[in-house]
Amino acid sequence: MASKKYLLLAGAVGLLSASSSFAQVQPTGYDALDSSKVSSKRMVQQNNFTNHQSNFPAKPRDMWELGFSGGLHLLDGTVPAQPGFGGGISLRKALGHTFSLRAEYIGSIDKGQDYKMRPSVIANGNPWAKTAAANGGMIIPNYKSQNHQLSLDVLASLSNILFYRAEPKVNWYLLAGYSIVAADVDVDALDASGNGYQYDPSRLTGKRSDIKDYIKSVQDKKYEQNAPSQGNRISIGRKDDNQLLRHALDLGTGVAFKVSKRFNIGLEEKITMPFDAYLDGVPGPGGASKDFYSYTSLRLNFNLGNPAKRVQPLWWINPLEYAYSELSNPRHMKLPDPVLPDADGDGVTDQFDREPNTPAGAPVDVHGVAKDTDGDGVPDYKDKQLITPTYCQPVDADGVGKCPDPECCKNIAPACSSIVLPSVSFKGSSTKIGNDQQAILSSVAATLKTNPSCNVLVTGHAGAKGKKGGVDLSSRRVDAVIDYLADQQGIDRGRFIKQNTPGESGTVDLAPAN
Repeated sequence: MASKKYLLLAGAVGLLSASSSFAQVQPTGYDALDSSKVSSKRMVQQNNFTNHQSNFPAKPRDMWELGFSGGLHLLDGTVPAQPGFGGGISLRKALGHTFSLRAEYIGSIDKGQDYKMRPSVIANGNPWAKTAAANGGMIIPNYKSQNHQLSLDVLASLSNILFYRAEPKVNWYLLAGYSIVAADVDVDALDASGNGYQYDPSRLTGKRSDIKDYIKSVQDKKYEQNAPSQGNRISIGRKDDNQLLRHALDLGTGVAFKVSKRFNIGLEEKITMPFDAYLDGVPGPGGASKDFYSYTSLRLNFNLGNPAKRVQPLWWINPLEYAYSELSNPRHMKLPDPVLPDADGDGVTDQFDREPNTPAGAPVDVHGVAKDTDGDGVPDYKDKQLITPTYCQPVDADGVGKCPDPECCKNIAPACSSIVLPSVSFKGSSTKIGNDQQAILSSVAATLKTNPSCNVLVTGHAGAKGKKGGVDLSSRRVDAVIDYLADQQGIDRGRFIKQNTPGESGTVDLAPAN
């Protein structure tokens, strides 16, 4: 019988595994930042977590699990058991992500039938007396037991803490707990006339099937007598000379397969040990062997609760999911401000600095290159004559022109090539001439008006690789600069030459064209 039971168990596991494979449940986690699923008594902790005053969020409200079970129920004792049936209902609540508490009722009917002669049992009365007298003190034991069991078990989930998956689809668990069992154990010891059964010893040898058929033909299966018992424990014992009340220990294991956020299918093996050797009416050798119940059940479990206010039972939620999600896509973590290296402290990061070793305080352009306003080859930070006309160049090491007559350097209009024009910067994908750009372009217009013979090269940059979209954006920015200088400042459009090149895509550079 035991081998058949475990074959049934293995088959049920295979069936449930197959069903779970095409359920295709998508992982659905719990957002620790969602305060709508936190009870008011835990809101202080949740607020502390939200405000970075605590490292741990509050435990959310989770659903209860209502379960229905049915399956094979066996009494393992001295008398060989026949297949019995049990059914139950349970209510389960999570204590955390690992442990949960389950209250359960199980009702069952068990039967057993021996197939050989045994010495008569004498304990708390002897319902086998007449049968024993008819068979030389020997009997063939049997029993029928109707059981009611109330359990309170602690379940430990083993599958919800996963390091490489978001959510468990399968939940393995162990259980242990306490039960109180009410058992009505009766035996078929008398025939319909109230006489003991008399057996033919010659019919109790040979094939097991023949022995079974013979015993079945003798007994009437009325189970009219209370089975012998080992007596009462303290104040707990028989009720109406019929019901045995026994304390019991529960041990077991199970597995559940998630079908949806509301429903799962489970398979469970539960052993209940009442510490009683007479649950089948016959003690083991020496009376030391204790009987126990085995309940192999198929379970249908439903999650109860409003999903807007409660999450799934916590044993279906991986507590590591939020931590890993936060590492991958930070929403709550405080991240330090990025520090970009700028070795020379000129305000242009080393990544874009074309001259990364300019002295401290030296004026630079947007590319980190020291400015040379008059183009004499001496940067402004060393130039003692910032505006040296080309007429007076070349200059000395201090940037001072070598004019034979110092007056020659006064009131001389600089050549077009010596004019220094600024760059115009844009943010993002903007082409708008804002207040900052207008101020720069107004100074450019003033320079061009004082140098009417000078033309201007207006250069846009399409990014480092000159992508197609960048070329279009660069061209529109160049047009915007020219339109402003022509339409708003009155500069002749014929003085502008436009071009687009790879380079820093956020700027439009202006430079003399002649």
